[in-house]
Amino acid sequence: MSLGDRLRTANTEGSDDGIYSQNIRSQVNSASIDPFAVIKQRAQDALFARLGTRLFDSSLGEEQLDGYVIQELARIIDTEKLPLTPQERARVVAEICDDVLGYGAIEKFLADPSVTEVMVNGINSIYVERNGKLERTDTRYLSDDHLRQVIERIVSRVGRRIDESSPMVDARLQDGSRVNAILPPISIDGPVLTIRKFTQRAFDLDDLVSLGTMTPALRDLLSICVEGKLNILVSGGTGTGKTTLLNALSSCIPDGDRVVTIEDAAELRFTHSHVVRLESRPSNIEGRGEVVIRDLVKNALRMRPDRIIVGEVRGAEALDMLQAMNTGHEGSLSTLHANSPRDALSRLETMVLMAGVDLPIRAIRDQAASAVDLIVHISRLRDGTRRVTQMVEVNGLEGDVITLTDLFTFDYSAGLDKDGVFLGSPISTGLRPKFLERLREQGLSVSDAIFNDATGFRS
Repeated sequence: MSLGDRLRTANTEGSDDGIYSQNIRSQVNSASIDPFAVIKQRAQDALFARLGTRLFDSSLGEEQLDGYVIQELARIIDTEKLPLTPQERARVVAEICDDVLGYGAIEKFLADPSVTEVMVNGINSIYVERNGKLERTDTRYLSDDHLRQVIERIVSRVGRRIDESSPMVDARLQDGSRVNAILPPISIDGPVLTIRKFTQRAFDLDDLVSLGTMTPALRDLLSICVEGKLNILVSGGTGTGKTTLLNALSSCIPDGDRVVTIEDAAELRFTHSHVVRLESRPSNIEGRGEVVIRDLVKNALRMRPDRIIVGEVRGAEALDMLQAMNTGHEGSLSTLHANSPRDALSRLETMVLMAGVDLPIRAIRDQAASAVDLIVHISRLRDGTRRVTQMVEVNGLEGDVITLTDLFTFDYSAGLDKDGVFLGSPISTGLRPKFLERLREQGLSVSDAIFNDATGFRS
């Protein structure tokens, strides 16, 4: 809970925040101006004037800085004789603490567990994502400078900087949430901030079944595939839940395996007992010290991994990942952006070419076909739900074409319910995958019922 939230809880019980004193109203002539914003701005300007750089002093502890701010605000309100009732005074202090020490207007959304993403497109345009759908909010920042101060405070806390010479930042907050910020002139309409919140607990496959993302039959098959060390790619678009699914799949890895995870921003959460977590690093102010995903994949091969998990393949590291899968590091998992399993393989080819190695397309496809066993595609449907819509087996190369076998496809024919939610689920096509024999050789059995009934697993 932020300092502002604590102050609200302590001081505003039973108050009506929608009622302003007549003295405040009389200071504002225009009905379009929020009278509370005027008082807040006066108090906040005075606070910055008094405390100055101490607000950004990294040597001060959080509680110490909180105390300074509350103490100075009390003096400012008394000195300037601001016409506030006790409830309004508590509200001013709480909201300024959010602005100065927290995230300002979006603080309440970051504390709301129903919100999964916050998007600030400018001071007057703030959106949030709830239940897979975007909603425009009525909150706003006071000015571009105010929003920029919030952005600078966020990135400075994670040891990064953002200014005219480096106007873009992509980083991970202390709680694991991902933050992306961009400043003018790159962003034409003012500073832009996007925060994808980090879930407090990791979902497993059972959770995804209860959410309707997959069926019990698909859960059982995927858990056996992970245990049987099949190389699996999770494909899908932005915000479809690829990382969530990858994390759920990783929960099926046996405890005896040594797992090395590689990510741009560490998002995966493991209950596994033997995990080594690696994270890429951007270059410093002098343009040095960058460590990219490809470097980490190469290093991981020297760490005696049983499993390599790459949070997302997006560049030249695709070549090293395929080579690892083909040289004894079975059971590897990764995600990539794609519109379909077929597109995922095409993107994989393109990313291998980005490595700068002069390989013929057929050789690349041969590598991909022999390395990847299974592609699980997840989509965010127009009802806002995230569902596994396709699961395909990669069979091999015929001529110059990688052949795929659809094992599960989403049943769109089931239609929608009265609330516009899809009633369908991923159902078996009835085809048996070739990897069943490989799983049986490892002593893992797959029930024929999973594939026998093409319509019997509709949730």
